[in-house]
Amino acid sequence: MTGLIIVAALAALIFAAINFYGMKRRDAGTEKMQEIAASIEEGADAFIKHEYKIIAVVAAGIAILLAIVVSWYSAASFILGAFMSASAGWIGMKIATISNVRVANEARNTRDIGKTLKVAFQGGSVMGLCVGGFALLGLYIIYMVFGKGLGQLKPENLSFHKNWLGISDIPFTMTVSSYALGCSVIAMFNRVGGGIFTKAADMGADLVGKTEAGIPEDDPRNPATIADNVGDNVGDVAGLGSDLLESYVGSLISAIVLAAYTFFSARNTGSAISESLVSKLVSYPLVFAAMGLFSSILGVLYLQLKKVSKNPHKELNRATFAGAGFTLISTGILTWFYFSGEQIAPISFNIGTLSPWVCAVLGIVSGILIGQMAERYTSYDFKPTQGIAAASREGAALTITQGMAVGLTSVIAPVITLGICIIAAHAAAGLYGVAMAAIGMLSFVTVTVSVDTYGPIADNAGGISEMAKLDPEVREITDELDAVGNTTAAIGKGFAIGSAALAALSLFASYLYAQAGEDSAGGIDLILNMVNTMTLVGALAGAALPYLFSGILIEAVANAARKMVQEVRRQFASDPGIITGESKPDYKTCISISSAGALAEMKIPALLSVATPLVSGFIFGSEFVGGLLIGTTLSAIMLALYTANAGGAWDNAKKYIEHGHYGGKGSDAHKAAVIGDTVGDPLKDTVGPSLDILIKIMAVVSLISVSIFSKYNLFSLF
Repeated sequence: MTGLIIVAALAALIFAAINFYGMKRRDAGTEKMQEIAASIEEGADAFIKHEYKIIAVVAAGIAILLAIVVSWYSAASFILGAFMSASAGWIGMKIATISNVRVANEARNTRDIGKTLKVAFQGGSVMGLCVGGFALLGLYIIYMVFGKGLGQLKPENLSFHKNWLGISDIPFTMTVSSYALGCSVIAMFNRVGGGIFTKAADMGADLVGKTEAGIPEDDPRNPATIADNVGDNVGDVAGLGSDLLESYVGSLISAIVLAAYTFFSARNTGSAISESLVSKLVSYPLVFAAMGLFSSILGVLYLQLKKVSKNPHKELNRATFAGAGFTLISTGILTWFYFSGEQIAPISFNIGTLSPWVCAVLGIVSGILIGQMAERYTSYDFKPTQGIAAASREGAALTITQGMAVGLTSVIAPVITLGICIIAAHAAAGLYGVAMAAIGMLSFVTVTVSVDTYGPIADNAGGISEMAKLDPEVREITDELDAVGNTTAAIGKGFAIGSAALAALSLFASYLYAQAGEDSAGGIDLILNMVNTMTLVGALAGAALPYLFSGILIEAVANAARKMVQEVRRQFASDPGIITGESKPDYKTCISISSAGALAEMKIPALLSVATPLVSGFIFGSEFVGGLLIGTTLSAIMLALYTANAGGAWDNAKKYIEHGHYGGKGSDAHKAAVIGDTVGDPLKDTVGPSLDILIKIMAVVSLISVSIFSKYNLFSLF
């Protein structure tokens, strides 16, 4: 059945290519529209090329370090993971810059929101299909080349081996963990760099253009408007693609690594797992993901081929539910046949052959519930966001206060849902079941990313329609699609955060196995002593780390946004003809400000996520890092949910007013809502998405390095 993996990966990438070139063949509209789109594409290309040059240097350094300290195959798999993640981000950015003008033109020609939705979704589907296809293709290469070809999956090799430095590890766990690390490093840089770029431009454009100059969003007179649209592509598309690919891979490898450690630990405990069963436990997540990818392709086709109504929200939900439904049915059948006849008594499949599938179903249901909760708190169809809009009548202070309250109260329900999911999955199939719940949550990631990516494409289409001075009805269509996109983005972030929590727990169990090393052959209790001074202090430091990380990111956005605001003010003051429409603004300088700010500021937070567990481990040891991981995971989940939901609610509260409520555009309530939206910008699009990557990158780095710093650390000398 492992042949399904490569078939699914190739099918997704072929379908992505068909949609990519199908989109290119669509009419790009008027000469003015094409000129604006070309400027956006040029700016996005220039930024991502500079960013990838920096990433290449960092990735090369990490690969060399892995080759020296761990193994050559770890370095090779790290490079492969980085390549797959970077490829998904690059292609997603390219299709977004191709699609935006074609979506605007579809709205111009048809004045039909349903037909425009289909074009935007076609563009988004390329990103979704590439995320699923590239992630699974890379894992299949790892499985076949290193697992099968080099024999790392042979039972005798699923044990601890020493490298030339005398460091012990299980080779295949290091290989797949290094692949995940490659994906994570790219995702962190793309999310942080792209997030700083897009929010600096967005804040600069809004604060001066809307609140000071009183001109509409994406007005061509605003010097920051092209940079704002460029940012949508490099942050909300390229960053999103790398982020969800990393989440997908992290979930898959958490189950694979846990299966390998469980097999090794159980070998001498009297409850040994058969060679046939361990082979299936390792390959099952990949085959499960392949079936999910096939199902996602059907979900994408469902929306592309059916007649679409004028309710974009309902249609996007149907596509998501179609992908989830197909996944549930196909993977249930797969699981029954996959484990039938196997002796599952030695493992914790407490409800029989279908135990891992039941756990995946729990993950799917939890993901959908978390998504629905995000929708309730961020959509302007519900009271929380409407309440923020109403508060805007009393000024910006109450807008911000009400938005904070909505964001904070939105945290508890998803956390309770995750807690129930973890308890139920563990009861059904142990820690392997918890990992399968994470995989289930992202099993139809292709559909969720397709839905998520359509949002920034629609947003860009609205910008182009405004700058090209198309009929206001066109902008109304793109604005409605964009508002739905804000909610789908919050839902997508909910899936990523939830899966990060589940995957982190499985990776933490593997960390404890790796910490025990060869001693785990006799079986160990996966217990972390929280009363231990080192563990407790590590947990305290870990809980504080996401706040430091978030503060650095927000300050980075603020620094770049401040320069953007000063530049836009300077242009308005030095050339009054810009406001009257007689002069053309200098767009390139604004793009350069965002680009320079992002490239300069992205390095510290990205490297902080990699360096913290390493430095902590080599100074304080493995118990401290164990506490660090627990503290970071708990703190980051709460912050990520808060920032994603509060930011989305502020944004949609502004859009609710722009639809004619509480005075509409230009009113005092609207100006207050714009400030609230601006406060939320770095939270929902820079901080929130980066925190789930922080959780997994720290867990993977710790897993790879624990066999070293558990023996060699400063405190072990005393």
